[in-house]
Amino acid sequence: MNPITFFEQSKIKSFHILLVLWLFIILMFEGYDVVIYGATIPFLKESWGISAIIAGSIGSYTTIGTAIGAVLFGLYSDRFGRKRIIILTTILFSLFTMLSGFAPNAVIFTICRVIAGFGFGGVMPNIASLISEYAPLKYRAAIISFIFCGYSVGAMGASFIGQALLAEFGWRPVYWIGAIPLLFIPFMLKMIPESLDFLLNNKRHDQISIVVNKIQPSAATTLDFTYQKTEKEKKSPISALFTKKFAITTTMFWLACFCTFILMYSLNTWLPTLMLQTGYNLSSSLMFVAVLQMGSIVGTIVLSNIIQKVGFKKVLIPLYLVGAICLALIGFSTNIYLAYFLIFLIGSATVGLQNMSNAFVAAYYPVDVRPAALGSTMAFGRIGSIVAPTYVAVLLTMNLQPQYNFIAIGVAAIFGMIALLFINDHHADYRLVHEPKIDNSTETVQA
Repeated sequence: MNPITFFEQSKIKSFHILLVLWLFIILMFEGYDVVIYGATIPFLKESWGISAIIAGSIGSYTTIGTAIGAVLFGLYSDRFGRKRIIILTTILFSLFTMLSGFAPNAVIFTICRVIAGFGFGGVMPNIASLISEYAPLKYRAAIISFIFCGYSVGAMGASFIGQALLAEFGWRPVYWIGAIPLLFIPFMLKMIPESLDFLLNNKRHDQISIVVNKIQPSAATTLDFTYQKTEKEKKSPISALFTKKFAITTTMFWLACFCTFILMYSLNTWLPTLMLQTGYNLSSSLMFVAVLQMGSIVGTIVLSNIIQKVGFKKVLIPLYLVGAICLALIGFSTNIYLAYFLIFLIGSATVGLQNMSNAFVAAYYPVDVRPAALGSTMAFGRIGSIVAPTYVAVLLTMNLQPQYNFIAIGVAAIFGMIALLFINDHHADYRLVHEPKIDNSTETVQA
């Protein structure tokens, strides 16, 4: 048995649980660091006298850094290893989130947020790629989806901490909290393994044996370390994503991610302000952020289990439609409990949907191109996150009725749904691994 097959067929052990825990914690603090900006916008505008357009531009500049980080750290992960990139990007976004809290003016604040954005962009695809290599195939989609719930837990924490601290202590302390992951770096260095693909390519069989023995003692002696992955790609991983069998699907994944990031970052940045405009007070508006994240967590956990039974497309396509409908209705709601319910569903259909889409991409592509697929999809999606904050800021300057602002955001969900309709399941890796080996090898030659 080769090492890749060993990890795909393994059972859940303490090694997996601890790895999931640490990756969950990293994404939890990333979620906090990203979403806390939206909660502090009213205070930043008051403190520095900036306009809504400038506040939106700061959000867009941050996501430009995020997009650059996704591309940059995606390219270098194969050279330096995904573990090192995960640690480096965690240090970046933690350190510069903290420094944002010391910024004397909007310019320095923006620079700190952009550098933190490099970390935001680099950590997500590398975490998804790393865990997809070690997670048992049977539970891979559920595990990836669960880890990305960490982002939502952190975002929800941003809402509660914002309610607890902002009114009394101002905006600076909530950014200082972002430094907490720096305390965990020594533990992460010890507990997070290096990427399996990186270890195989660099013939570090001793390190693979250490990880294997954590799952099944002495099993490393039975592994075939001379195993070579079938048909090494002569093209770059990005080029492999646009071969005949992947080209349309790759393009549709990119477009769907672009649409989902427009939804996510429109709400992450502006939801408190939009709800204030609708007539709710600051405390209620921040609570909507928490409910949004609760919806994403519950939706991810519940729907990822359904995905295991019926497949990704049968869940994600209707979910986009649910998001569009709820966004169209939320602006008309005058009942706070109905509004909470709609925001809960929107959380499932935005952040929750992206959590499951990350698992979809990881499950779809073979291991050789999976990091490139995840990195490039998120990088393209980040263009949506760049556009979204300024897009909503422009809507706010037009003084439209609140419901029209939400409808304008919800249009992105319709286009995301259409994109997923064109994804071809026939070439998905999760289908091929269940086919007989002779068919699998034949297809490799034909490819």
